[in-house]
Amino acid sequence: MPGVYGLFILRKGVQIIKMIKEARYKMSEERLQELKKELHHLQTVREKEVAQQIKEARSFGDLTENSEYDDAKTEQGKLYSKIAEIKNLIENAEIVKASEKTDVVGMGSKVTIRDIELKEDIVYEIVGSQEADPAIYRISDDSPLGKGLMDHKKGETIRIEAPAGVLEFKIMKIE
Repeated sequence: MPGVYGLFILRKGVQIIKMIKEARYKMSEERLQELKKELHHLQTVREKEVAQQIKEARSFGDLTENSEYDDAKTEQGKLYSKIAEIKNLIENAEIVKASEKTDVVGMGSKVTIRDIELKEDIVYEIVGSQEADPAIYRISDDSPLGKGLMDHKKGETIRIEAPAGVLEFKIMKIE
């Protein structure tokens, strides 16, 4: 029987698992369909490829010193992990539709903001966390900047806490 500390850890582990299972992932219908397509590919095409790699590696004989077999099993583990991750995303998807409002920042809004200090304009699209890609100016509504922009109007100035200090942006345009 586990001690009090062991029970605490056990309960914490259960809470963490519950939190993971209860997490919702905001995404568009298009992103959900992409995930379903990727899952299908992994479960059909890719799983057969990895099974074939394992079969070929086994044919080389002794498995104790068979690096091809080890590599194939590692690849299989990565594949199953990816499949589980995508299944979790699909099962916990929360479909969000792009906001049709252009008077206030919402999901799907394209927002032109001006960095007050640098006097530069940048256009960002506000998306769910599963579609965020800052390299192409798509930021999550859960990111510090995304949270700061949500529900604000054109002309408003927002302040964002960042490791480099407080950053100020003015909302120039909402599409």
